[in-house]
Amino acid sequence: MDLTTTYLGLTLRNPVVASASPMTQDVDGVRRLVDAGVSAVVLPSLFEEQVRREEVSDTMLQEVHEGSFGEARNYFPDSPTTSLGGVRAHLSLVERAVQASEVPVIASLNGSSRGGWTEIATALAGAGAAAIELNIYAVPGDTYTSGAEVEKRHLDIVASVCSAVSVPVSVKLSPFFSATGALAQAIVNAGAQGLVLFNRFVQPDIDPVRIAVVPNVHLSSRTESRVPMTWIAILRNQIRTSFAGTTGVEEPEDVAAYLLAGADVVMTASALLRHGPQHATHLVTGLEGWLAEHGYDSVNAVKGLLSVGRHQDAEGYERTGYVAALRKARQTYGSLT
Repeated sequence: MDLTTTYLGLTLRNPVVASASPMTQDVDGVRRLVDAGVSAVVLPSLFEEQVRREEVSDTMLQEVHEGSFGEARNYFPDSPTTSLGGVRAHLSLVERAVQASEVPVIASLNGSSRGGWTEIATALAGAGAAAIELNIYAVPGDTYTSGAEVEKRHLDIVASVCSAVSVPVSVKLSPFFSATGALAQAIVNAGAQGLVLFNRFVQPDIDPVRIAVVPNVHLSSRTESRVPMTWIAILRNQIRTSFAGTTGVEEPEDVAAYLLAGADVVMTASALLRHGPQHATHLVTGLEGWLAEHGYDSVNAVKGLLSVGRHQDAEGYERTGYVAALRKARQTYGSLT
């Protein structure tokens, strides 16, 4: 059985990838995931705010000693070895993870502004990252920033990073754009070699007892895979790029479903956090069993079997599915109108 797949130009031993999570934040966690069978690992994101905060901290540390006695040279703090300040610790994680793993290590960047990405991305690539995943987290909460401006910000960031590094770049998109297909094509045109669909926003909750806004992080459920699978199926034959499906991956059947929609790899974090790194073994062996049961001898044989055809009307395809779903619901629950 041939489980190999290609993602971002990288040949992977199977399509199961460990996405960024607490399990990939140290070398021991990466080793456990690789030993369990994942074909690549995405490290936790390096946040734009983290970089800025540490750069300010480095600057303040040096400035506070500017008036010190000039001959007491050992009193001065060591200058940062790079302008990236405390990012050195993250670069060290990339280097050590690469050395400890025989599978590709993908670095992740999370931010929203145009500045600073190029230098950081170059440093991550220099640390040995096989690819870079851009996680552009921008939620315009004002009433004057247009959708076109938000999209342009994405494209500017993608273009600047892709022009600065030689390793492949993927972009983890939000599902909340008004024209997802057009933006996805524009991102690929800007130089990205892959799309990760979709990003799950961390949404705050309101505690009516404490009368406070509180952070709320919850693991994904299997039903959340429907939106990314739909878009992968729609875009698979329209955009020439790599596709990663993420969110809602719990069982081998979920991996198979993403592949049938057209994904090249399937990323999971929640299932690994729920069940431990050994769950990756379950996903890989289960996929192999599913392929054998259905008479397929490779992952490539099933990729995109249920995607929208190149000359098929994607809007009509989705509309047909919508109408069919309503018809089935009426049969089950009665009239919905």
